[in-house]
Amino acid sequence: MRKRRKILTVSTAVVAAATLPLLISPVVSAAVSEDDDESSRVTRLYAPPPDRDSYRQVARLAWRGDFRDSAGLLSMVRTPHAVWYGDETPEQVRRLVRRTTRSAGWQERLPVLALYNIPGRDCGSYSSGGADGLAAYQAWIDAVAEAIGDRKVLIILEPDSLALLPSDCADASNTEESALASQPEQPTAEEQPTAEERPAVEASPTELPPLPDPDASTAPPAASADSGTGQEAAQSADPQSADSQSTDRQSADPQSADSSPDASGLLMPMFPGAQEPADPEPSASQSPDPEPSAEQPTTLPELPPLPTPDPVTPDPVTPDPEDVSDTEDLDTPVVEDPETAARYSEINYAVDVLSALGNASVYLDAGHSGWHSVSSIVPRLLKAGIDRATGFSLNVSHYQTDQDSAWYGRLVSSCLAYADEGGDPEDCAEQSWSRRHARRWLRRHVPDDPSLMKHYVTDTSRNGQGPWTPRAASHQRNDVQSWCNPPGRGLGRRPTTRTGEALLDAVLWVKTPGQSDGRCLRGTDGPLDPVRGTVNPEAGEWFPEQALELVRYADPAVNVFRRPRGR
Repeated sequence: MRKRRKILTVSTAVVAAATLPLLISPVVSAAVSEDDDESSRVTRLYAPPPDRDSYRQVARLAWRGDFRDSAGLLSMVRTPHAVWYGDETPEQVRRLVRRTTRSAGWQERLPVLALYNIPGRDCGSYSSGGADGLAAYQAWIDAVAEAIGDRKVLIILEPDSLALLPSDCADASNTEESALASQPEQPTAEEQPTAEERPAVEASPTELPPLPDPDASTAPPAASADSGTGQEAAQSADPQSADSQSTDRQSADPQSADSSPDASGLLMPMFPGAQEPADPEPSASQSPDPEPSAEQPTTLPELPPLPTPDPVTPDPVTPDPEDVSDTEDLDTPVVEDPETAARYSEINYAVDVLSALGNASVYLDAGHSGWHSVSSIVPRLLKAGIDRATGFSLNVSHYQTDQDSAWYGRLVSSCLAYADEGGDPEDCAEQSWSRRHARRWLRRHVPDDPSLMKHYVTDTSRNGQGPWTPRAASHQRNDVQSWCNPPGRGLGRRPTTRTGEALLDAVLWVKTPGQSDGRCLRGTDGPLDPVRGTVNPEAGEWFPEQALELVRYADPAVNVFRRPRGR
């Protein structure tokens, strides 16, 4: 009887939270509750109002009796994540950013702002758009800075802006193919499924497995076991174009907690386990020397010499490209285009304006461990003004494992410190090196004090099962777009500033889990996604099927109920 009453209460609360938000007190916090033993030294992160469509899905699941999925989904959307801004006018973004920072300030939480308005973003792919030129972008950044004022914020500055430069758009596919073909090792025949084992179409079952038991050990689902994780999965797929590495972006919800109260507040006493923050125990990525993946990522072609930035916004501290790159072994010709020069000018301007606030932590884009080599991304960070920024961000809207991101972040930070002392990034340790060789280089060239090195943050919103690799041979022959709504992925480590690693400032959910990456045609004429067999929502729209997958395949698992003691 007690269990039945509890289920009925939870169902009623879920439906009320989803359909009657105006009945909820406006003082209900929009952020996930913290542990009682949370230290005051740990910064609490801000949770913006969830996507309205997510509450509709929560209500539908509750009416059908799927109380566990409903509660798990509600826990996901109430977890702190970044607020995205892009495409707004300066007046609009000024109003929206001010509303978000004020709301976070009232709750004594740290907001994470993802600024995504760089001109020519995403090489014209699913998330194309951005400001109309340098002057428009500068006005937009000025409006953001004015809205932030003296409030404390964490800024993820222009995801993909450096990992996917305009010069990478022209022949990105050939560049990726040449780089992958030159990698020293490839998966053996035993590691790859045979042609008979490969289905004609990637499986995307309509009936997903149940939500994991919170008391049981978490393991990858059988559906994605063959795909592998880490670098092995990232490199076993057919080469994909560099513009397919781009991330879909979403605009910020213009409603703040004060104007649109958190409609899920009624459910907090129903299942307190759903509102707990990240597990304080260190994850595998917190080891100072994580174990290597089965396959090391490739070393991509190096950045060609780039033209001097636009004289409108000169960068006096930018190193000479001739000092940090070697073009003799490049597979692609040197491209000195004005769009790439303008990209560096835009990023440098944003770094200068936002860092001048004094209370904004600014992190530049560094792609992820399966995209660029260390010696490729470091010159780009140097040219973009990393010396004046807080650090760099990794894995935004991607799926690399915590172990791979931790190792790559350590190498990039070490190479930046080495270059700051006059070293050549070409000589830095690469993620493709053996760990013994790389550690030997680190001992010789890296300072012992982490405060002398650039720090970084990682996005773990969807990396619980690692990268996705298609099994169907027909997909491998096409542009698989492994970043675009891959099936069978799960939530990763929960957001926290208590990372246990000296160089890792925060584990964040930068990408809003549950929002679509785009239509994902994967080299076909569409409109169906050939892997899922459905028409995916547009970039930034709510994707109910993917949202449930992220909850059910989460690692660590989503805890939605606490079992009574003694039972």
